[in-house]
Amino acid sequence: MKLIGVDIGGSHISAAQVVLDNHHAEIANFHEADVDTYGSVERIISDWSEVIQRAKGDLIDVKIGIAMPGPYDYENGVSLIKDQGKMAALYQLSVKDLLAESLAIPASQIALTNDAEAFLSGESYAGAGKEFQNSIGITLGTGLGSAIKVHDVVKDAKLWTAPFRDGIAEDYIGTGWFKNYAQQKYNLQISGVKDLLAEGFDPKVSSELFTVFGRALGEFLFPYLIRLHTEGVILGGKISLAGDYYLPATKSYLETMGCPVSINVSELGEESALIGACMPFLDS
Repeated sequence: MKLIGVDIGGSHISAAQVVLDNHHAEIANFHEADVDTYGSVERIISDWSEVIQRAKGDLIDVKIGIAMPGPYDYENGVSLIKDQGKMAALYQLSVKDLLAESLAIPASQIALTNDAEAFLSGESYAGAGKEFQNSIGITLGTGLGSAIKVHDVVKDAKLWTAPFRDGIAEDYIGTGWFKNYAQQKYNLQISGVKDLLAEGFDPKVSSELFTVFGRALGEFLFPYLIRLHTEGVILGGKISLAGDYYLPATKSYLETMGCPVSINVSELGEESALIGACMPFLDS
């Protein structure tokens, strides 16, 4: 039976054929598209199905693993997303059953996985996390995704709402913090980290922002690294691509605290979730 990996976000979907073999993964027939998830149930399911079908191609007997942001009842494939605007029409509906009907396959051949879990599972199987028994996966972008791996078990950590400083973790670890700090301290409007690396941007300002962010990341990670006996951290998401600029501050803080763990940036990029989404079928 062939595997199809799918990564669904609030406005985007990607899908591809996935081959898993002895901690090596191959991706073929990759397709992606932007999707308006503010629309009707029928439109959303149709748009998602179209991309999955293109990735599936002429394959007949397939199992489809889908990485999906929460909240979800992942076992039954039921959406619990209701207050974010995106995907609102799907609230309390079984997306697994709707996609199975649209794709004309049994629902038992579809598995949904939390997107942060899929990221860490993919990197642990074939990427930057292969060497670790116990690890934490963090995706850094508009939001903060997190998952924890203890031996062979990977679970969504939901650390974005964890108390941190005078708020929650996502207030300090993500694009929003960069935008707010640049505005408050320098009266600068930026759209995200990429602006800090643009030609002509004041390098002293960007250096300070990255250093402050890097230390915050270290402070945030420290208690979980200790509590979970973590061997390494795997970073993904758009902000991870700028790791060279802020990770020295993160590592310096952790070393000062007596916790010098390895921090690896994703090796698989966007493919990690496609691979991780298929792991339930490999385990079975």
